[in-house]
Amino acid sequence: MNYWLVKSEPDAYSWDHFVKQGKAVWDGVRNYQARNNLASMRVGDQVLFYHSVTGKEVVGLARVCCESYPDPTVPDDPRWVVVELEPVTAFPKRVSLQQLKAEPLLQNLALIRQSRLSVVPVSPNEFECILALAHAT
Repeated sequence: MNYWLVKSEPDAYSWDHFVKQGKAVWDGVRNYQARNNLASMRVGDQVLFYHSVTGKEVVGLARVCCESYPDPTVPDDPRWVVVELEPVTAFPKRVSLQQLKAEPLLQNLALIRQSRLSVVPVSPNEFECILALAHAT
């Protein structure tokens, strides 16, 4: 299993909207590195859902339910792909970017090192650390 983090501006597409839909086609990615990350996702991989711009926090956990296929929003351009995600659970405690940056175990987190990417890998240790922060009392 692999672990990922996807970013979405809550004003454009929030966790609550995602949960109401029950499933989402993760489209519109137009960065080659982020596209390559989408193409590497496998069914069952776990995905952290991050609100960018407003909030700047990890808010929930999703799962890949369909592997990559051509992005239907650009049918004439086969370079771009999508995956399908389904919500798993909202976090009891949202994990802010400030908390992520303050955690020594997360100093190499791609979200911090490559802040412009909308889809980034997360190591198993980073994933467990973020889950622990989300469930801390």
